[in-house]
Amino acid sequence: MTSVVNRTGVDSRTSVGSPTGVDSRSGVDSRTASAVEAAERHTAHNYHPLPVVIAEAEGAWVTDVDGRRYLDCLAGYSALNFGHRHPGLVAAAREQLDRVTLTSRAFLHDQFGPFCADLARLTGKELVLPMNSGAEAVETAIKVSRKWGYKVKGVPDGRATIVVADGNFHGRTTTIVSFSTDPEARADYGPYTPGFVVVPYGDLDALAAAVDETTVAVLLEPIQGEAGVLVPPRGYLSGVRRLCTERGVLFVADEIQSGLGRTGATFACDDESVVPDMYILGKALGGGIVPVSAVAANADVLGVLRPGEHGSTFGGNPLACAVARAVIALLETGEPQARAREVGAHLHRRLNALVGHGLTAVRGRGLWAGIDIDPALMTGREASERLMARGVLAKDTHGSTLRLAPPLVVTEADIDLAVDALAAVLEDSAAQ
Repeated sequence: MTSVVNRTGVDSRTSVGSPTGVDSRSGVDSRTASAVEAAERHTAHNYHPLPVVIAEAEGAWVTDVDGRRYLDCLAGYSALNFGHRHPGLVAAAREQLDRVTLTSRAFLHDQFGPFCADLARLTGKELVLPMNSGAEAVETAIKVSRKWGYKVKGVPDGRATIVVADGNFHGRTTTIVSFSTDPEARADYGPYTPGFVVVPYGDLDALAAAVDETTVAVLLEPIQGEAGVLVPPRGYLSGVRRLCTERGVLFVADEIQSGLGRTGATFACDDESVVPDMYILGKALGGGIVPVSAVAANADVLGVLRPGEHGSTFGGNPLACAVARAVIALLETGEPQARAREVGAHLHRRLNALVGHGLTAVRGRGLWAGIDIDPALMTGREASERLMARGVLAKDTHGSTLRLAPPLVVTEADIDLAVDALAAVLEDSAAQ
């Protein structure tokens, strides 16, 4: 039995990766096997999840149906920045559940105005447009950028273009996958939506060459998550900001994964003191409880929309607004950001020590890391499975790359457990 420390610092004396008193390799996992089989039988196979079935969670830890505990190093692709079942966020949701959960945007509710004001203050923008999923928010940003281009910049109708970067991941709608360079995301979903120009990520010269009189926006992730936590060269974001200002183009920053504390700042753009014209937010804004997304911009951009031109039945619903207001209150203390910086520095120190010992590269910022495993040792999927057996949940992407993004409540002891597990997996594989 392995002793672990939970987020409160209390020794939990609970098994990691196996049921209490039972070795995970013994095959005593009937409930897990049954649940996996049911999912396989009744679910479209658009995901390939690890064979773990989570039943309970708290902080940075989850427990499966057979009693095994795991350290969550994915955090719902950063939707769980504040941990599973954060008590303040759960309290906000419970209180709102006892009052009202949905009105539609046909009516106002008492959480709506305060939420929009809170998010406008956090982003430093004048207006907010709430939606639900990240993809909805990206679609909203695309529509607003095009309308701004026609109504404000004067681009001829139907000719607006948006410049994006290769390796991007902005969602999975038909419009968004039209400018994806990932064959798995894009193939077999045509005909594709026109109006996008793809340039290499991090290349300012290529970006400058792509911007012309039809360009209405540059849409970028400040750090590309799905691509493997790719951090652009220093000065790239400030260069994009300068170029967009000079050319009269909107700089739209997709901070759905990178924003709200993940990188050690409120927004990843803050690292270069860059303020985009429009923020796209999601994931952590819902506190891991409800889907909440939004775009935030000044009135000269978002003000182009008029009643009836865009909307969402659930966007800005009372429950979502109540939870998101509690999220914003946490961020305004600065504590999550500071924790991501401090514990993230420990994470990167530990991971960088493994470069040359099974890892070929480590990238990232704050509590976010992309690690490249020597492909001669194993794939990223194999690494994820072997880490799972040792009580650590992570996610592969693109061959032999793993992404690590634990909740911001994770401790240094938790990080040590995860990196020690990774080191053991690498050592075992090298010895085979």
